[in-house]
Amino acid sequence: MRRVTAKFCSGLLTVVLMGVLSGPIQWTVPAFGQESESAPDSKSEAKSDKKAEPEDVFVETEHEAEIGGKTIQYTATAGKLVIRSDDLKSRASIFFIAYTRPTDSPAERPITFCFNGGPGSSSVWLHLGMLGPRRIRFPDDASYLKPPYALESNPLSLLDITDLVFIDPVSTGYSRPENETDKSEFHGYEEDVESIGQFIHDYTTRFLRWPSPRFLCGESYGGVRAAGLASHLQERYNMELNGVVVISGAINFQTLRFSTSNDLPNVCFLPGYTATAWYHKALPADLQQRPLAELVAESEEFARGPYAQALLKGSSITEEEESAIAEQMSRLTGLSAEYIRRARLRVTMARFGKELLRERGLTIGRFDSRYSNRDRDDAGETYEFDASGAAIFGPFTATFNDYVRRDLKFEEDRVYEILTGNVQPWSYRSFENRFVDASESLRKTMTANPALKVFAACGYYDLATPHFAMDYTLDHLGLARDLLPNVTRKYYEAGHMMYIHEPSHQQLRDDLVEFYRDTVPEKP
Repeated sequence: MRRVTAKFCSGLLTVVLMGVLSGPIQWTVPAFGQESESAPDSKSEAKSDKKAEPEDVFVETEHEAEIGGKTIQYTATAGKLVIRSDDLKSRASIFFIAYTRPTDSPAERPITFCFNGGPGSSSVWLHLGMLGPRRIRFPDDASYLKPPYALESNPLSLLDITDLVFIDPVSTGYSRPENETDKSEFHGYEEDVESIGQFIHDYTTRFLRWPSPRFLCGESYGGVRAAGLASHLQERYNMELNGVVVISGAINFQTLRFSTSNDLPNVCFLPGYTATAWYHKALPADLQQRPLAELVAESEEFARGPYAQALLKGSSITEEEESAIAEQMSRLTGLSAEYIRRARLRVTMARFGKELLRERGLTIGRFDSRYSNRDRDDAGETYEFDASGAAIFGPFTATFNDYVRRDLKFEEDRVYEILTGNVQPWSYRSFENRFVDASESLRKTMTANPALKVFAACGYYDLATPHFAMDYTLDHLGLARDLLPNVTRKYYEAGHMMYIHEPSHQQLRDDLVEFYRDTVPEKP
């Protein structure tokens, strides 16, 4: 359902009605100080050779959906918000899609700013997979969808409890820098945090949301971004948050980057290997009969105890000790003890993905290890492509490109960059000579704002950002003990995008509804 609604904006000089009366409303907002489009005169002709400043463009449509067992009305706003320097010169146009519910007190509604990761990813995954009012539904058995693809209503959206703003960082989605030849002011950890922070500030100001309870929701690299943003918003704009939601997040890269001088990922990935082997029925019969969570807990104890101690010994470990650890690892991972010994007890994810089901001629996915596929041959050391990425990327791309035009009425000639390398090279200059780690920023922010709560959602079958890596990160934040209850952790029998598994998506929604209700202060 769509209908025209009256909207007014300070400084709004032109309002363009697109289509018939039932069509969307498009606002075009000239830059501050720019003259409206009126009859030409000598002054305007003199400026005609100057490059026009870009304008904000917002296209609104009205809809309804069944969410949380109720029919709700909502407004979808797809558009570009221009972020500017202090002298009001355009820096970039940032594309966003916002969903808001009409209410007599809009400022009291929580608002959640959502983004994915990469870096180089648009927000389409959280948008059409988990949070938005429309979604693409994947088979729960991790089989591949067949094109053409279609969206359906999302009864598990969070739009009933929070307004949602999906942000595409610069160079992703339809977001672009003003100066295409110099993108360095956006393509880096600090630069990214600053530009998205400015967008959140400007959106909050433009749409009168300063009194609203505010949340961030970031997936994958969005965890690093969310930790940095929480700190930046608080320090730069005095904008405090109520909550940060991290979906399959990366916050400390030391837990994820395999290298000869970093044994920590070997510890952090091992329980994920156990879960994956259990799913594919590659473990001994007695372990296959155990509940997944119970078995994973045993693997965690082994990983942080005997396995971690063995790795610390390096080459000083005895052959007997190494053989004993390899046998235990073999039981918990489905790999042969001989393979593990040859790998010196250190099996990277890429190796595990190739080796686990080698005898079946299959490789397993990185983002979601429930998925499997085939390489050209079975003799390689690592897999040729991510089986889960091959299953997921195409459906999201096709459905978004149709949805944004057909339902949201937003027209754009550029390619919508779903997941792009155009953000490279990416700068981590503030982390030179050490691993990227935003956990200290999160600790400081939570300490300065004791009301801030964090929710971390982890999938057992996620071999991109494993659940045990997030556990390690949160356990090493260094929070004061009285702030530890401000961190909530939940685990799901799914992968990196646990929301494409319906039972996990339902559980995730239930957990987040409870989190929001516990986090948002009650009305006096």
